[in-house]
Amino acid sequence: MVKAIRRLTVRISLPPEISALNDVIMNLRWVWHEPARALFESIDPQLWRACGHNPIRLLGEVSADRLTALAADEHFKRMVDGSAADLRDYLDDRGWYGAANDKATDAGTPLPRQIAYFSPEFGITEVLPQYSGGLGILAGDHLKAASDLGVPIIGVGLLYGAGYFAQSLSADGGQRETYPHHDPDGMPLTKMIDAAGDPVLISIDLPEDQVLHAQVWRAQVGRVPLLLLDSDIEANSAALRTVTDRLYGGGKDHRIVQELLLGVGGVRAIRAYCAVTGTAAPEVYHTNEGHAGFQGLERIRELMTGRGLRFDEALQAVRTSTVFTTHTPVPAGIDRFEKSLLIDVLRDDRALPGVPIDQIVALGDEADPAVFNMAHMGFGLAARANGVSQLHGDVSRDMFNSLWPGFDRGEVPIGSVTNGVHAATWVAPQVFDLARRTAGDRPVGFDLIEQVPARELWELRNDLRDGLVSDVRRRVFASSLQRGMTAAELGWTSSVFDPNVLTIGFARRVPSYKRLTLMLRDPERLRALLLHPDHPVQIVLAGKSHPDDGGGKELIRQMVRFADDPEIRHRIVFLPDYDIEMARELYAGCDVWLNNPLRPLEACGTSGMKSALNGGLNLSIRDGWWDEMYDGRNGWEIPTADGVEDPDRRDDLEATALYDLLEREVAPLFYAAGDDAVPTGWVDMVRHTIASLGPKVIATRMLNDYVRALYAPSALAARAAERDDFAQAKALAAWCNKVRAAWPTVRVAFAESSSDDADHGLGSHLNVRAEVHLAGLSPDDVLVQVVYGKPDDDNELRVPAYAQMQPVGGDGDDHWYAADVVLDRQGAFGYTVRILPQNAALASSADLGLVSTA
Repeated sequence: MVKAIRRLTVRISLPPEISALNDVIMNLRWVWHEPARALFESIDPQLWRACGHNPIRLLGEVSADRLTALAADEHFKRMVDGSAADLRDYLDDRGWYGAANDKATDAGTPLPRQIAYFSPEFGITEVLPQYSGGLGILAGDHLKAASDLGVPIIGVGLLYGAGYFAQSLSADGGQRETYPHHDPDGMPLTKMIDAAGDPVLISIDLPEDQVLHAQVWRAQVGRVPLLLLDSDIEANSAALRTVTDRLYGGGKDHRIVQELLLGVGGVRAIRAYCAVTGTAAPEVYHTNEGHAGFQGLERIRELMTGRGLRFDEALQAVRTSTVFTTHTPVPAGIDRFEKSLLIDVLRDDRALPGVPIDQIVALGDEADPAVFNMAHMGFGLAARANGVSQLHGDVSRDMFNSLWPGFDRGEVPIGSVTNGVHAATWVAPQVFDLARRTAGDRPVGFDLIEQVPARELWELRNDLRDGLVSDVRRRVFASSLQRGMTAAELGWTSSVFDPNVLTIGFARRVPSYKRLTLMLRDPERLRALLLHPDHPVQIVLAGKSHPDDGGGKELIRQMVRFADDPEIRHRIVFLPDYDIEMARELYAGCDVWLNNPLRPLEACGTSGMKSALNGGLNLSIRDGWWDEMYDGRNGWEIPTADGVEDPDRRDDLEATALYDLLEREVAPLFYAAGDDAVPTGWVDMVRHTIASLGPKVIATRMLNDYVRALYAPSALAARAAERDDFAQAKALAAWCNKVRAAWPTVRVAFAESSSDDADHGLGSHLNVRAEVHLAGLSPDDVLVQVVYGKPDDDNELRVPAYAQMQPVGGDGDDHWYAADVVLDRQGAFGYTVRILPQNAALASSADLGLVSTA
């Protein structure tokens, strides 16, 4: 058999009568717009499914006779014209952002005119497999929500020829990886072309006279353009063509060039896009995790070579306009490269000409002097940073506290914006149908769930579970064939799962901390839960382990081997190749969504949010988003064995708690149906879950938070920094240099206090005075504070309060400050005095990481 060395897709030319169908196909709004998907399905329902819901592939395989018939079908033509008109109306609508910007402009503080959003992966649709897990899915939902709200974002990523990988199972349950080539012409992408009609290429000079070129592809996500860089082009050498071969593939030397292309090449792609389309340049740059951190260095290069700024001045200008989001509380999730590798990639002043390499290296310093930390650089290049849930923000402040020495964890300038999910993507059409029927002529809102009769809500859940059961049976049959079984021995797959049994879902990436196999701590107890005579459960599992993670692969193998037991294989399954299509089925059909990470190592964990929007109840460790949104009635909290240092004992205790909850609370409530066959208690929890969590977990809420808390302040700061030829950025850089030079000798020389009550009674005032030595700085350059509160046994102020001290005199470099503190709590009381740099252009008083304490 002759094997092709290259595969491509020949796109079909549509008949003029239905040519508008191409506009609908090439805008990815159809991913979350059910009428458009129904239009595609009507062309050929069986082929639509066989083509993996890819409309380009569908049209490439549908017969010419069928297309001719569709072009003559008046009903189909009306559907096409209607979908195209609906898309135009959607694109023309200014959305929430337009109205919000009008108000902000009237107040003299217009919102950002454009925002650049960099991410190494984007989970938009299974048809565009450029994602591996939660980071990419979040990025995809971010763009979709931006489109719905009208937020002017440009997405930037890489186009991976083989995506992440396709997962299958071996006969013994092991994970197998394959890397199918994805032809860009077979996906809803267009090449970006210039005014002359030529493809737009960006390039990066590398050592030894190498040049890395990349084609820029564009995916249109509703109103939002997503630019994807592809190195697999003829202009590159054979080695450089592989730079964008796989997501998270290859060794460190491969990954660092990928990230250089994402960051440096991404900025250059934006510049080309704005020039070609006449789009305004971004005012704000959002770096989604450290992988894209090099974008800040490219913008520094632009300011140094194009505007004549020094490095320190350009750094200040770039920081004001940059937002950095960290997504992992796990050190292993942070990109760290040998400094020697970074220096080798940047040597000869080619990739970032004019940018001092020693300054670049310093941005990524960490405890290991030989290592360059991409997350540290991300924080150094951004004036504003955040985690992705309240708990994750707290964990991040602790994890990165060393970057701000001398500051308490609570003062570390890392905030939080809790992730959200794009409802129109993840909520089953049946749920929306019920919402519309209930609303009638009224606006659809989550509060309408209170008006849905219990029987109708229960029937909806039954229908969704029934659909999942059918999907599970199909997938188990297909997976079993892949594992070497024959159709003749797979009759049992037709009775896998029961549409009337409580269904639990667990699907996510498979690193060890997510604990896929926690439920296997006591296999016999799990077996008893699955086969319980009165209230059995069935469990569907899915997830990929990184190809290099042998431990994660072993967890999958253990789980599959357990599920292979003929006695229980109708009650527990592992479905390979978890992707967006499978996820939609799981979120809709599962009654309970299980999440049992090792707290607090789950940054957010949005899969449970998607389940909740479909009426699923969460059963979870209090980690990520669930820690802040669990209220005791929208699911169950798995108790944690906090303080237990032995990891095996901790797993045993938490597994036992999981078994107890399933056995004593979850399963009995599901099966507690009355005479009307409706489990009222369960339905009440479903109703409360949708009503209470719905407004909190949606991506539009998340994006609104980003706009107001991070994007808008960044844009205002950026405008101020660049005004009058970057006068403020230059002044701030000079001021920072002055403060850093003086700070080693800035000190609190003396502090004393007196009280208006000799016994220090409750409610009395403590007058604190301090002498500070400013070493050439002026009082305007510093903030002097009393830090006070209840001391512990080591005199540490664990939950301190702060009072600003006012200057009351001075002589040369020595100044006196004073403040009154109210003794508003009884018991032990302690205080100290500290000095901080102060400048209105700083994003926070901790910005420089400088503090001097008595």
